Amino acid sequence: MAQVHITEAEAARDFRALLEKVRQGAEVIIEEDARPIAVIKPVPRTGRMISECIALAKAHGSRATLTEDFARDIEEAIKSHKEPWNPPSWD
Repeated sequence: MAQVHITEAEAARDFRALLEKVRQGAEVIIEEDARPIAVIKPVPRTGRMISECIALAKAHGSRATLTEDFARDIEEAIKSHKEPWNPPSWD
């Protein structure tokens, strides 16, 4: 993971650019007098990408067929749910 070192002033001046670096996978270290005071890094991804799921299905001999309509339905479902899914925890 790439590391980017910036000052507090640089972070405040262009926070949007700082977040773009994080989105691209960089770890941003905010420093004061060359001492790290904060680290901003991408959140670890959980789950599998659809491409991994398809590869696993093929590896296990699945003969399921994914049509263009199915792919479009999945894309629409993803776009309609901007908030992360937080299932209830069980006691």
